[in-house]
Amino acid sequence: MPSTRLLLLSNSSAPGRGYLEHAREAVAAHLAGVSELLFVPYALADHDGYTAKAAAFFAELGIRVRGAHTAADPRELVASAQAVFTGGGNSFRLLKTLHERGLVDALTGRVRAGMPYMGSSAGTNMACPTLRTTNDMPIVQPPSFAALDLVPFQINPHYLDPDPASAHMGETREERLTQFLEENDVPVLGLREGTWLRRTDDRLTLHGLATGARLFRRGAAPVEYAPGADLSELLTVRPTFDDRAG
Repeated sequence: MPSTRLLLLSNSSAPGRGYLEHAREAVAAHLAGVSELLFVPYALADHDGYTAKAAAFFAELGIRVRGAHTAADPRELVASAQAVFTGGGNSFRLLKTLHERGLVDALTGRVRAGMPYMGSSAGTNMACPTLRTTNDMPIVQPPSFAALDLVPFQINPHYLDPDPASAHMGETREERLTQFLEENDVPVLGLREGTWLRRTDDRLTLHGLATGARLFRRGAAPVEYAPGADLSELLTVRPTFDDRAG
């Protein structure tokens, strides 16, 4: 059986640290044995500049980087890739481009066949069944919210806790996710900054800073998890969308 290998980061940049430096050891372990990485830069407008930024980091690990945008048909690059990293930015722009380039099925097929997948922020959103728990503004309209479906639950990267000292009167992130659960019956894991998930086959674990993650389920109080937590049970859920709570 092919091995499913995912590394899903909440963020790619941390205060006082360089690009991906906060997760350097986890990235190196995830990509052990990989000599060339396919980078998916579509979440930002400057594909060349974004690819160069990623290439500078991975060069320190001895890994060459090629941008998916450099091929007329990027599906050909996906078909031969050793591993893929989908970078952060705007999730709507990213998913729209993945659909337009025929990469949703191409990426899903290769990852399920054993190719390592790494995502940060918007790239982590892409691993979910749907785009619906992104924080991003819909600057473009994808033909569908359906994403790569590499895990059967939803993730909210950059999860922020309510600040009782703030004068902001808008919705908190928790309120928005609660509203999502009123319409959809699927767990949502709020990944705080500096945290990430690692999946190897049927095992899913939380890593990173001590702030950890917060899990939301319909009809239940949120649950806190610390780094090292085994979240494998989330890989067994069966999500239901557009199912309003009665």
